Amino acid sequence: MRAFRFVTVDVFTDQRFGGNQLAVFPDARGLSDAEMQALAAEFNLSETTFVLPPEHPQNSARVRIFNRVAEMAFAGHPNVGTAFVLAREDEQSPRSYRFEEPAGLVEVALLRDDSGRVLGAEVAAPQPLRIAAELPVATAAACAGIPDAAVLTARHPPTLAADGGNNRLLTEVTPEGLAAATPDLGAFRRAVEAHPDQTRGFLSLYIYCRDAAGVRARMFSPLTGTWEDSATGSAATPLAGFLLHLDGGSEGAWDIIQGAEMGRPSLLMARARRMPDGIRARVGGHCVPVLRGEAVL
Repeated sequence: MRAFRFVTVDVFTDQRFGGNQLAVFPDARGLSDAEMQALAAEFNLSETTFVLPPEHPQNSARVRIFNRVAEMAFAGHPNVGTAFVLAREDEQSPRSYRFEEPAGLVEVALLRDDSGRVLGAEVAAPQPLRIAAELPVATAAACAGIPDAAVLTARHPPTLAADGGNNRLLTEVTPEGLAAATPDLGAFRRAVEAHPDQTRGFLSLYIYCRDAAGVRARMFSPLTGTWEDSATGSAATPLAGFLLHLDGGSEGAWDIIQGAEMGRPSLLMARARRMPDGIRARVGGHCVPVLRGEAVL
């Protein structure tokens, strides 16, 4: 029998049982790819991370991120939560980490209080903003289960964008549309079939509305088993970059509220800046430890 220690944390919240849940295996040496995927499916969370020694000694670790059905090149809240777990277990933890991931090197800076206690982390998207294809209003509305009229297009049509992770269909909606949205699995499948070149077999929908206080958002990815996600860092960063692209400024910051409709309110603090290689974004937030245990295989 082999035992592998794990920790669960709630990410992008300062309240236990809020935010987005994450399971972290701080030492995954000895686990096969199939076992990592099986453990991620067993936890049944949006993501589970497995920490391994880095391939290059100047980096902090190699981090593998699995959702319920597949490994991911990059994701936001798993990096924030993994850095938080590693730092809380190491009193001499550095100010930041460099994680090796399929999307590239991921930089994660720790957030501390005045006494030096680790509160959370901020992750930088590993690539500049990449704006991809536009999809029809009717497609986005059908996936969200809302009328076409609830999708706003004055600023932009539904647009696929990413910065290291999977493309997210960024869609501005009315406040009423945001509240009423219910993902339609059949519509997601039809969208992938109708737009194979744009979606490449995958589609997640990030709907949002802007108000004076910032941004309210919801994310649906039922094709990967995540009916709704309570906090999505890898959608918050392309959204921040895309909003900066639309606004035309040199930098900007947005507080994004997500997960309220699920009863797991989350706060994602996103910011973006124009750089020589394009628009780059970061997202940060607090974390709360929840459970510890062992998986015995």
